Amino acid sequence: MDVQLKRGMLDICVLSALLKEDSYGYKIIKDLQPYVQISESTLYPILRRLETAGSVSVYSAEHNGRLRKYYHITPMGKDKIKEFLEEWKSMMSIYNFIEKEMKEHD
Repeated sequence: MDVQLKRGMLDICVLSALLKEDSYGYKIIKDLQPYVQISESTLYPILRRLETAGSVSVYSAEHNGRLRKYYHITPMGKDKIKEFLEEWKSMMSIYNFIEKEMKEHD
């Protein structure tokens, strides 16, 4: 898969993991695990990029005597998911065309 396409999809996956509730890095990885494999070394740059873009906000809260960083999806982040879903409809249309042509060719 194209690296840029995969990168964009991972961004959307991370944003989607934050729709239900604010979360922290380890939990985001666990929530995504059934769908996509993502490591800490991949996740944290994504979170920083999303924060810089205004798609997530970050705050710290104490948990078991330690500060934990929590991530919160912003309205801009929700808009990114909506845009992705609209774009994906077009991608699926292209995919369906290509698949149809391949079946007819075989």
